[in-house]
Amino acid sequence: MRIERLAIKDILSLTPTKHGDERGFFSEVFRSDVLAAEGVQATFVQDNHALSAQPGVLRGLHFQAPPHAQGKLVRCTHGAILDVAVDIRHGSPTYGRHVAAEISAANWMQIWVPPGFAHGYVTLEPGCEVLYKVTDYYDPASDRGIAWDDPDLAIDWRLPAASMVLSDKDRRHPRLTDIPPVFRYPA
Repeated sequence: MRIERLAIKDILSLTPTKHGDERGFFSEVFRSDVLAAEGVQATFVQDNHALSAQPGVLRGLHFQAPPHAQGKLVRCTHGAILDVAVDIRHGSPTYGRHVAAEISAANWMQIWVPPGFAHGYVTLEPGCEVLYKVTDYYDPASDRGIAWDDPDLAIDWRLPAASMVLSDKDRRHPRLTDIPPVFRYPA
């Protein structure tokens, strides 16, 4: 498995090796010892699977507040997405900055997003399937978000804003400057 630290060092890209032949392929897509070697001590408790039928479906930017903060290991098994993580840890040298990476069925990349980051993605192709492991259970009372189009974040989602398809909930998230401190750095 190839592992790289992205522009914010706490965000990792993991690209599992595929072993293929005329039958298809085999790939180890998760190993806790590989993450542990990178300093990530994560116990996953829930797997999520989302299907987005069309390009431009934007999900995010989401996070769960402590004590139910979630780390996420995200992969795209069909299609392609632009995956985005925003540092929302007050006091962090990268507070308010984001990283974006295209992950797809073709490049087989995964992204590790630790607690303390808001996470979202937009579909770049029709029929995208996204699977992600999380380190805490979904808790509606801890569910939070920040505006996907917050001008202070200046995220280039690669698609025109008018073409984005969002849930009503995601349209109503506040800007980062309008939420109280939820995470502190260092944690």
